[in-house]
Amino acid sequence: MTATPPPPRRRFSMIREFHLADFFTLGNAACGVGCVFLAMAFVASGSLAHFYAACALAPAAFAFDVLDGRIARWRQTSSPLGRELDSLADVISFGMAPAALGFAAGLRGGWDAALLAYFVCCGVSRLARFNVTAEALSEGGDKVKYFEGTPIPTSVVLVGLLAWAAGAGRIGEAMAGGAWALGPWTLHPFTLLYALSGTLMISKTLRIPKL
Repeated sequence: MTATPPPPRRRFSMIREFHLADFFTLGNAACGVGCVFLAMAFVASGSLAHFYAACALAPAAFAFDVLDGRIARWRQTSSPLGRELDSLADVISFGMAPAALGFAAGLRGGWDAALLAYFVCCGVSRLARFNVTAEALSEGGDKVKYFEGTPIPTSVVLVGLLAWAAGAGRIGEAMAGGAWALGPWTLHPFTLLYALSGTLMISKTLRIPKL
């Protein structure tokens, strides 16, 4: 009995499955990773140049995020792989990176850390919910009609506020909004903006039309 030959080995199959839009999505992720690295560099060096560079990567990530969607629609190359890549990149650039930048800026109290973690978890939950409900929200069309909750890229606003605070000398010990001692931990009221952003992301009553 003749043995069935093994199927030919596929080389670089992962690369062949990527479309042009997916490389823009990876650009988004790279900006997020760079933001985290520069936030850590700022903690180590105290150089505002590192902090401003980290802040600048947030709008760069947003630009990549907008472009990947437009290119995918233009080339009609939307795919499940691209959607998952987009969500993973967004978690880095608009979830973890703003949280790391806030921590580097001085939001380091116990309550701050808890709220920053809450913010990131809300972003992850919002993206997961969007992925599993996208087909229903599109109502049979090719495009989602509206967002449930604010999109996670809106966290760019938080980064902008941190950049403003840095320019005004209101980070670190002089963090904008001051600091409160609540029980065993410290809370910087600025962190409540992260909590608000996270809560709006997971809201099911807030519907925002997708342009």
